[in-house]
Amino acid sequence: MSFALVDCNNFYASCERVFNPKLAGKPVVVLSNNDGCVVARNAESKAMGIPMGVPWFKIEKEFRREGGIALSSNYALYADMSHRVMTLLAAFSPDQEIYSIDECFLGMAGFRELSSIGQDIREKVKRWTGLPVCVGFGATKTLAKLANHVAKKRPAWNGVCDLTALSAEAQACLIGDIEVDEVWGVGRRTAPRLAEMGITTVGQLRDADPTRIRQAFSVVLERTVRELRGESCLALEDAAPPKQQIMVSRSFGNSVHELADLQQAVAHFVGRAAEKLRSQGSCAGCLTVFIRTSPFRRDDPQYSQSLTLPLAVASDDTLELTTVATEGVRAIYRPGFPYAKAGVLLGELLGKDKVPRDLFADEHGSGRLAALMAAVDRVNGKFGRGTLKTGASTGSRGAWQMRQGRKSPCYSTRWEDLVRVRG
Repeated sequence: MSFALVDCNNFYASCERVFNPKLAGKPVVVLSNNDGCVVARNAESKAMGIPMGVPWFKIEKEFRREGGIALSSNYALYADMSHRVMTLLAAFSPDQEIYSIDECFLGMAGFRELSSIGQDIREKVKRWTGLPVCVGFGATKTLAKLANHVAKKRPAWNGVCDLTALSAEAQACLIGDIEVDEVWGVGRRTAPRLAEMGITTVGQLRDADPTRIRQAFSVVLERTVRELRGESCLALEDAAPPKQQIMVSRSFGNSVHELADLQQAVAHFVGRAAEKLRSQGSCAGCLTVFIRTSPFRRDDPQYSQSLTLPLAVASDDTLELTTVATEGVRAIYRPGFPYAKAGVLLGELLGKDKVPRDLFADEHGSGRLAALMAAVDRVNGKFGRGTLKTGASTGSRGAWQMRQGRKSPCYSTRWEDLVRVRG
């Protein structure tokens, strides 16, 4: 068995550059919600030493002085470009696992000349979407991730690294000295504990005693050790497992003081959470709503509260969930506070086919509501999220809407934003 890991390079920034060639060669960063922190950087901004997660206000003056460009997150654009890439990659293998918005595993069992296939992937994705990708091949998913790291960080590999074509000695030489926190699943929290055991590189983790690693950490890290040795422990997941909880929350663009504004924001979040709930075929048994002020504004009065509300019968109905959530906000709201964030959490999720029937329910009415929700999802899927929504979530959306003063057009998902080419 062998795997490929295809990863889009600097994905958010690269998506922006596809439709705006003027960004080529310039430092570009993409900012988080409300233009708060840097969440994506292109190669030029990385070369300037811009760290991931740094607050925008701390680097704004220097970054602009160096000719840098900052953009607000354009999630509709990124999601559409991701869909295009993943659709293209599905043609290269019948076995595909979409790992994240910009990463995808492919099962490569039975394929030969993997390096050539990797270059074909790069060329096709670049030609059809304009996005650069790197490809790593390995006997396990963990090795494929490391191969992708080599392909991305070492130009000599021309964007494709096939570990399966190397001998054990050559593999050890190539990846053995990579820092251990680059291993998939290790991360910055585990790395210091491994260092205390004298494990700081990939080679040292690979050669560690799996039993000792399991006792000191977990069976998950033990599997990582075995995967580094070429023993496949992680299979491809054809579909993401259903989530056990669904949360939608957001920091506001400006402070919110009025109950009606908070309820409107929460109703908007419920609509998105319920859409996610239905997409995985689940119903929620309870709903938690929370509101809070900003802990960073220490001169402001502080207040934070949440409330969990059980549902008599588990539901995926946006209307019912909205009613519960807005009443929950009313119960925990206190006047006189500048609220900075709110959110909803759907819990106790069950498959829709496992929800106990309500003896007192109106079967005809329930059927009509289910058909209504299905119609809403179809319309929003075809014409864009938010095309149809509840009345409780509509209005001015004044203070609570996100600040996105640097957002690029939705080039591929909105007719009025299509690029116009003049002859």
